[in-house]
Amino acid sequence: MRITLVTMGKTDIPWVRDGLETYVSRLGHYVPFSLKEIPELKGVSALSREQIRQREGELILRQLTPADEVVLLDERGREYRSVEFADWLGGRLARSGRDLVFVIGGAYGFSDAVYARADGKLSLSKMTWSHQLVRTIFAEQLYRAFTILRGEPYHHE
Repeated sequence: MRITLVTMGKTDIPWVRDGLETYVSRLGHYVPFSLKEIPELKGVSALSREQIRQREGELILRQLTPADEVVLLDERGREYRSVEFADWLGGRLARSGRDLVFVIGGAYGFSDAVYARADGKLSLSKMTWSHQLVRTIFAEQLYRAFTILRGEPYHHE
């Protein structure tokens, strides 16, 4: 199984990029992991939010294969404590065999087509986070989940 994080837009805040790179590097010790950053749309000032979601949705869907298990990071998704997320992830690793793809959408969320393709939704918080910052937060939680699964001393409860 491989895990991929697909994001809309690039991470251009240096300290956020540094944090993201730290956890992407660490994740490589546990699972084949990749980050796919889809470039932001250009010239969208004349487009409606729905049109932006549609265009971004098309780009996101091109990154997916029919065999992928797709989980959207979405404010309406299920919230987990870190240990619960580790249990959920461990179950996927043990049962699935499918590649796991987590997706962070753009500022206006996901198109209906992306929601229809998704196998699940995950929320990191009831709060709204910057789309750049959430990448690092999620990568850290993914890393934390693997350390919990391996019984390593990173997580304290």
